Amino acid sequence: MIVRMQLPLPFGAQPRPRRRIPIREIVKVGRRTDVVAFVRHRRARHYILHVEDDGSVRVTIPRGGSPAEAARFVRQKAEWIERERYRRALRAAAFGAWRAGDRVLFRGEETPLVADPAAGFVTLGPERIPLPAGSTGDLRPLVTAFLRRVAERELPARLRELAEAAGHVVPHVSVRNQRSRWGSCSPSGRISLNWRLIQLPPAVRDYVLLHEVTHLREANHSSRFWRHLQALCPRHREARAWLRATSLLT
Repeated sequence: MIVRMQLPLPFGAQPRPRRRIPIREIVKVGRRTDVVAFVRHRRARHYILHVEDDGSVRVTIPRGGSPAEAARFVRQKAEWIERERYRRALRAAAFGAWRAGDRVLFRGEETPLVADPAAGFVTLGPERIPLPAGSTGDLRPLVTAFLRRVAERELPARLRELAEAAGHVVPHVSVRNQRSRWGSCSPSGRISLNWRLIQLPPAVRDYVLLHEVTHLREANHSSRFWRHLQALCPRHREARAWLRATSLLT
């Protein structure tokens, strides 16, 4: 027989706080199935949702709450979680090195970098990027150069496709490393696009392209501009909200 005894604390000693061990459950969050960590906190008054730097989800359960209710709360916040993951992925992409196993945004998906030095290439989704001999562990310069090449090939073609459908002709399109804008349109109709658009979800990317196409008709942001944009992109408000929530451009 095992007898458990609780010894008295020395005079003046404070009891050690109990360590809160998370409860982990599998929850379908949007398009992903995640292992979500639930942590109870007696002083919490509401369910609190947090997305960690690695994209994992953690929920604080208030007194009287339940894991089942917390799971429903997570599913209701699936869109916010996805935006927060994009924001964190963009932040991670803006600083530091990229290494094998890291996830990089590509066409709206968090895509892992898989390096195969023996074969001489890096895989990013369906794409293979030649890996020069003697390359260092930081894959950022190599992958960034590849993403810019893809952007220079795909973004102008998509812009002209959307412009033609709207009845416009684009005289010139360039893809640049813009720091403060996703796109711009000059008074002469020359459109510049940020190469990072190739990383965004297609619907958000198309909103930016259609925004610049609309400037071919209305150079300002008047009510007429927004009416024309509404006709071309009915969900532009959702796309703008997504960019505001995730964009690191200043």
